[in-house]
Amino acid sequence: MNKIEIKKRIEKLREEINRYRYLYHVLDKSEISDAALDSLKNELFKLEMEYPEFITPDSPTQRIGGEPLDKFKKVEHSSVMHSLFDAFSEEDMRDWEERVIKNLSSQPPLLIRRGGAGGEVGYFCELKLDGLAMNLKYEKGAFQQGSTRGDGRVGEDVTNNLKTIESIPLALRLPTESELKKIGLAAAVIKKVLASIENGVIEYRGEAIMTKKVFEELNKKYKKEGRPLLANTRNGAAGSIRQLDPKLSAERKLDFYVYALATDLGMETHEQEIQLAHLLGFKTLKDVKFCRDLDEVFSFYKHCEAKREKLPFEIDGVVVKVNNLALWPVLGVVGKGPRYMMAYKFAAVQATTILNDVVWQVGRTGTLTPTAMLEPVHVAGVTISRATLHNMDEIKRLGVKIGDTVIIERAGDVIPKIIKNLPKLRTGKEKEIHVPKKCPMCDGEIERVKGEVAYRCENKNCYAVNLRRLMHWASKSAMDIEGLGPKIIEQLMKEGLVRDASDFYNLTVGDLEPLERFAEKSAENLVKAIAERKVVVLSRFLYALGIRHVGEESALLLAAQITNSQIAHKFTNKSVLTISEVSKYYQSLSLEDLEKLEDVGPIVAQSIYDWFRDKHNIELLEKLEKAGVVIESQKLKVKSQNFTGKTFVLTGALESLTRDEAKAKIRELGGDVSSSVSQNTDYVVAGADPGSKYDKAVKLGVKVVDEKAFLSIIRG
Repeated sequence: MNKIEIKKRIEKLREEINRYRYLYHVLDKSEISDAALDSLKNELFKLEMEYPEFITPDSPTQRIGGEPLDKFKKVEHSSVMHSLFDAFSEEDMRDWEERVIKNLSSQPPLLIRRGGAGGEVGYFCELKLDGLAMNLKYEKGAFQQGSTRGDGRVGEDVTNNLKTIESIPLALRLPTESELKKIGLAAAVIKKVLASIENGVIEYRGEAIMTKKVFEELNKKYKKEGRPLLANTRNGAAGSIRQLDPKLSAERKLDFYVYALATDLGMETHEQEIQLAHLLGFKTLKDVKFCRDLDEVFSFYKHCEAKREKLPFEIDGVVVKVNNLALWPVLGVVGKGPRYMMAYKFAAVQATTILNDVVWQVGRTGTLTPTAMLEPVHVAGVTISRATLHNMDEIKRLGVKIGDTVIIERAGDVIPKIIKNLPKLRTGKEKEIHVPKKCPMCDGEIERVKGEVAYRCENKNCYAVNLRRLMHWASKSAMDIEGLGPKIIEQLMKEGLVRDASDFYNLTVGDLEPLERFAEKSAENLVKAIAERKVVVLSRFLYALGIRHVGEESALLLAAQITNSQIAHKFTNKSVLTISEVSKYYQSLSLEDLEKLEDVGPIVAQSIYDWFRDKHNIELLEKLEKAGVVIESQKLKVKSQNFTGKTFVLTGALESLTRDEAKAKIRELGGDVSSSVSQNTDYVVAGADPGSKYDKAVKLGVKVVDEKAFLSIIRG
């Protein structure tokens, strides 16, 4: 995109994010998931970081929250209730730490080490609850006022509703001096804490949440009563807090967990603030940990992610805070959030991305299925570049076009799919999606199935022919791709991931992991095995193309003759060739040139000539080159001329060497290997359980030798 397009994209993203934020924070409505909204915000943040000249004061990245509701009294907070910046990967967290250390580089080492337990910067980690942020104000130990975050500076007074939450103390517990000493507080700090409880003001902040159990019970109750169901626990909590009647709030049975102290009581670490909250009678999270470095943070993150489903409430990540409170004012606040903490979010099951193209896959029965080709995006721990669109009716239902911004979802082991289109982000350059007029595999006629949503290729052999073609490409004698057997290939075709051989090389772990038979490791192994076969010798490549009448032996001889020919010199005087170079060479040969090649008759010559001039084959070669496949220059290593003019045929199983090793030995000595017996055959090498080739050799009077005699011949 050029700068004008970037500016327009930023403006459209702002407009949509602001609309979704208003619906979510002010009206308690949700059109898209939090994960999808986070994805849009992350895209906007990155664009603004890259193009800071387009940042405006009203951008969602520069503000904290939505406007307070008019139905509640406004409350001005004693200090700003900040939102947090988000991290989605270990790399994001390391970048954040790098910025923290850079900002602290001018500070005294003693200041940096305080609260770090020997490390340069220590971190305190807590679960990131999915609820509603609240500020609780206590005067002389009594609960006086509770308010929502609102826009960060001004919130809404919801005191009466918060009083219905059992886990919020109406009066602070007065801890003993010995209890305060146990959490490491100095004498002066202890004195200040006790004085603030008895005669001063203390403000704590935390999250009002609805547990999973309460959510399920309420929805069962509401269903019986014919009332609207709650969308999720977060919406349930938000709706409860904003009820005008406290009795309705009490019905929701909310819970509350403290996450921050808003009053300066002179403590050294954030960990002490949370420990003090527990002593004062607040409910605090059990899953918290002080971490000396990011490696310990990552370990805690994985621990929390693994037990996420077993927790009684919803979480969407881990909040990581610099533990040393003296560093917080040094690091300060930028934009919407503080530099001293980060929300390290779990992999989202939804994200937004761009629909770049639609390709049509042909199934076993000839049915065409559209597959969305996406701008790669990280979803649920993997990178997704494809998603199913099911059929043309689904495309029309979604109202999606090529070039649209879409929401994709990947939950558990489900194949990624497009669940929503965001048409308000369109630029006007988007294109309609149409069913192809001809089959993308065989050029056959396409017809809509009567009474169904499906379109089908009328060529009955279309699917089977393509399946055999792909199986041949991956076979041992061709590209020899380990793990890419017939069942896997058919599965990839069925899921719309593979249409021709070039698609193998574009597969990602994210494409494979959701499929049956695949786990993360097996997906990684197959992607690696395919990548390892991107460099291939010319004979294998020619054989893998499946040119009619060009078998394994013909491909080898053809490669050797071309490599050694005068006309091919300009293409073959280097170790690695591009597919374009090989293609151009074959296209430069006339039919007469091909017929002059040794062992290439008129039929084989015509087949080669036609193949390299077919538009579909040319497109395949171009796609293979784009996918990174290259050809290794191949010259036969002939050690002697002992077998010059001699032709061998192998049949049966050999014990001391493989079939391929035997063929290599024959060629090294100048001989030829044929796949069929004729009067021109000089030797038939018969191993264990020889087949019909043995019988034909005896019938024609061709000399038959066993393995021992064959080994003697090649040694002599």
